[in-house]
Amino acid sequence: MMRRTSPLFLLAVAACATFFLVACALEPEVEQATPVGTIRDTEINRDVLKIFGTLPEEATPTDYKMTDELTDLGRMLYYEQRISATGNMSCNTCHGLNNYGIDGLRFSFGHTGNPVGRNSPSVYNAALHVSQFWDGRAATVEEQAKGPILASGEMGMPSGDKVVEVLKSISGYLPYFEAAFPGEADPINYDNVGIAIGAFERRLMTPGRFDEYLAGDETALTEREKAGLALFINTGCIGCHSGPTLGGNSYATIGSLEPYTTNDLGRYAVTGNEAEKFVFKVPSLRNVAVTGPYLHDGSIPTMESMVQLMVRHQLGRELTSDEVDTMVVFLRSLTGELPSEYTAEPELPPND
Repeated sequence: MMRRTSPLFLLAVAACATFFLVACALEPEVEQATPVGTIRDTEINRDVLKIFGTLPEEATPTDYKMTDELTDLGRMLYYEQRISATGNMSCNTCHGLNNYGIDGLRFSFGHTGNPVGRNSPSVYNAALHVSQFWDGRAATVEEQAKGPILASGEMGMPSGDKVVEVLKSISGYLPYFEAAFPGEADPINYDNVGIAIGAFERRLMTPGRFDEYLAGDETALTEREKAGLALFINTGCIGCHSGPTLGGNSYATIGSLEPYTTNDLGRYAVTGNEAEKFVFKVPSLRNVAVTGPYLHDGSIPTMESMVQLMVRHQLGRELTSDEVDTMVVFLRSLTGELPSEYTAEPELPPND
């Protein structure tokens, strides 16, 4: 009996196909990209740049209102270690806000000291993604925020009720929950924990020079960076890496044109759909220069290796070393500014 392909997967495939056709239409007549040494024209049609888009100040939710009181509480809970099984882990442990939302490890370590199964992606700009986690198993940052707290291999709390019990035992939290969720008779509940952390993450944006360039400032990027951007477009990378986050808005099979060996089944483990074996959420390229190692398994240590590998396995092409270097120069320009008001640990309510 054949399984039905999920509508979300079909939409993602359609989106990727559309972007790929746009990319192909922009390619030069020759099969291979023009060697960097002969690239002279760094002028890029600004209509093409519309496939990207600047980062917003925040990712606005559709089902609740963002307030400072809500995000302030979310920031506290993001740094709160007492809602982990051993009392020494928080969201910030694996997604360090002063380190572009990562820990720099191939695999993060959970409360037991054992590594988790996948590389920890950056939390910055993630609220703009089509879904959360490498396999897209959480639809929103609010849903995602509740997962690692209870995951046995991560923060390891036995239940949402236990998290609530801990927070209620710290009397200083009650005024913050009441301010964040006015009018609720019992505001300290696990769903509200997820909403508060998610609201905080919706303000974790890292705009930078690329946004200034997209807004019309031609001087925001150097000529070499523009050459790298032109190469990025003409090679077909925009087939998947588009939108304000240059990725994160679709799914793709790893090794779609040349097989890539991995034991991770990707979205198949979530959906059970044979067509989604080895399918992963396309990662964002925002801050890519400072958020390695790369891929779902953290197996690729450098951007140069990552570019060559992805172009080969996803696009069936080869780049010269000069072309790789030039594309990497562009990718480095995607490093944005950290929101300094959020990177310092807030003062948390003391134990009673």
